[in-house]
Amino acid sequence: MDRSKYSAGAVKHGFWFMEFRKVISLRAEGMSWEEIKSLNENENIFGAPTSLRATQIFNTVSARVKSLDDSFYDVFAGCDLASQKLFALVAAMAYDALFGALVYEIVREKMIIGSNELSDSDLRIFFKNKQEQDENAAKWTEATIKKMMVSYKSMLYEAGVINKAKDVREIYKPLPDPAMERWMQDNGLTYELKAITGVR
Repeated sequence: MDRSKYSAGAVKHGFWFMEFRKVISLRAEGMSWEEIKSLNENENIFGAPTSLRATQIFNTVSARVKSLDDSFYDVFAGCDLASQKLFALVAAMAYDALFGALVYEIVREKMIIGSNELSDSDLRIFFKNKQEQDENAAKWTEATIKKMMVSYKSMLYEAGVINKAKDVREIYKPLPDPAMERWMQDNGLTYELKAITGVR
């Protein structure tokens, strides 16, 4: 993946863990992507408020699932809930280069130095740096950055990596299932593994 291409698309995205788990379950049952897409269009399998939102959820969640090798389905099924949420987090990081960079550069670094706090100022510095490095990011407005901060904090919270304090959030160092760690190492996801476990 070209990690230099950053997008502000996350302003419209949720963590969507239950939807992620549903898609993996359907894929593990042997359903094709087209069949799941059709099922979503006809039966609103994610309980979305509008057909447009249902399509958006399917497109994002399916892209996240596709960003990992299909061999993770069995590993995912054998993990506890906490590790399944970490799988959803890793898939979101693999799909969204900017989110992956944030977890790697900010959350991982905090865990390495033994700091257990993530503040809004940490995120603002991160976004400012990206705007200086990337011409797409340079065009983002302050309002867009604020929405992205909200979205990313929400995803980290729902993945169990931070708490829900207002300005400064506590970081909880994840402990992925050993089978998940092995799978990530075997499938070229050392970047994401280092990011979520806080190692150099």
